[in-house]
Amino acid sequence: MANDASAVFDTLSPAVSKGSLADPFTPPADSSLWRKNFLLGAATASYQIEGAVNEDGRLPSIWDTFSAIPGKVLAGDTGAVACDHYHRWEADVEMLASLGLEGYRLSIAWPRVMDAAGAPNRKGIDFYKRLLNRLKEKGITTFVTLYHWDLPQHLEDRGGWLNRDTAYRFADYADLMSCELAGTVDAWATLNEPWCSAYLGYGNGHHAPGLANDRFATQAMHHLLLAHGLAVPVLRANDPASQKGIVANIGRGTANSDSAADQRAAHLFEVQHNAWILDPLLKGSYPQDLFELWPGTEPLVLDGDMETISAPLDFLGINYYFRTNVASDGAHGFRDVPLEGVERTQMGWEVYPDGLRDLLTGFKETYHNLPPIYITENGMASDDEVTDGRVEDTQRISFLKRHLAAVDQAIKAGVDIRGYFLWSLMDNFEWAFGYERRFGVVHVDYSTQKRTIKRSAELVEKFLQERKAKA
Repeated sequence: MANDASAVFDTLSPAVSKGSLADPFTPPADSSLWRKNFLLGAATASYQIEGAVNEDGRLPSIWDTFSAIPGKVLAGDTGAVACDHYHRWEADVEMLASLGLEGYRLSIAWPRVMDAAGAPNRKGIDFYKRLLNRLKEKGITTFVTLYHWDLPQHLEDRGGWLNRDTAYRFADYADLMSCELAGTVDAWATLNEPWCSAYLGYGNGHHAPGLANDRFATQAMHHLLLAHGLAVPVLRANDPASQKGIVANIGRGTANSDSAADQRAAHLFEVQHNAWILDPLLKGSYPQDLFELWPGTEPLVLDGDMETISAPLDFLGINYYFRTNVASDGAHGFRDVPLEGVERTQMGWEVYPDGLRDLLTGFKETYHNLPPIYITENGMASDDEVTDGRVEDTQRISFLKRHLAAVDQAIKAGVDIRGYFLWSLMDNFEWAFGYERRFGVVHVDYSTQKRTIKRSAELVEKFLQERKAKA
């Protein structure tokens, strides 16, 4: 069909990773991506790249604790060194600028900038000041995420996101950082992927802090969203020139059959992955279907909470990676039914760019107050190797091109999408999967910390040069 993003660039077969494409990246001439005001950048996160976990007054985070527990992270990996970005940030900024990338999305490590009493840690704050000032000198647009999962361990010891007080401590943290960094940040995101923090951290235990209880997940989510809502007016007061938003990961769920039960299962999948976060933010209420999945797990909501959570946003960050095919579990929910013969990444995730388009256009219909959108993460993991000084990541090139085509189609359907950030700038600590899964457009040799530009990054740079020349 003509509007199938998978067909736009000729192939969706697994063989794409073995061959080369004649024109492997550049969008068609009528693509919205040629707009000079469409921001194209790359993203990282503090715990995944910084290392230096015991330096300059940084406190332990829940990921330091979690990754030290045997069996929690693949190969026993931790973020203790990661990409050593804390010491190599200057070279990394030069690399980012050399690629012509227009935006950089980074996160601040909460344990690096405040002590347990809430007082500023000047050395940690100064690190981010130097980094952000250098990025601005290079003309790079800065998107800063306040919370990308590295909660200070001392707060987890007091209940973490199950404790309502953590939301107020987050507002204090947002106050400090927006005062200190005002003028160097173009866009603040309060939280990254609260679904992962709530469900993977407190619902199934796959991520730090490793708790597993559905009731914990819904209460943690409420406190995360409350933290967001409390932080937004603080950010507006302290740094009025910047944009304020939040980043949500979204999932496309499709039904395994035309049966009513399977169709309902696909609906419930998207309620759990999407509406659980977006409804409170954009409608001021939780979707009641969520509690069909998890009966009796309604969070404790106090008067005024939903009004705080649903304060207007300047932008919504969207992270998208894959589609999940589901069937009814015969009870109240769904079960995964993996499809055969589809293209997958190193993570085992199905490559399904049409899911991004379909979700974005669906949100436009569902949420009449949908704010402008940035695709704040999109990318794939592959088992990349350096051969003769080169990394030919052909599957990633095809992946990015097809997903950018899906973004273009959503824009043409009327969705206000203003930019796209590659995940990730460089290979890094991939949470519970350690260092085995490589998402970067820059290869990192963890034994030497040598960075090698992959072919995908070279082609992004080429496109940006062409766009600039046409402007």
